[in-house]
Amino acid sequence: MLNSDSDKQKSPLRRFLFILGAAFFVVVVILGLMIMFWDKLPLQLSQTQRYTFGGLFILYGVLRFVRIFRTDTGQ
Repeated sequence: MLNSDSDKQKSPLRRFLFILGAAFFVVVVILGLMIMFWDKLPLQLSQTQRYTFGGLFILYGVLRFVRIFRTDTGQ
């Protein structure tokens, strides 16, 4: 019971890739929010297009993070 797969310590490479994936998630979500709500961002898009484009960025970031989290836990 003490030596199960979930109790093993992660390798440094897996830990690094998980942290890199989490950082990428944060960057993509912040970029999506910037596109949606920062009016001085030099993009020639209507407000509806900004919400759609920013929402797609946020959705992409969430999907990537879920995929990394599921891979990391071994599911």
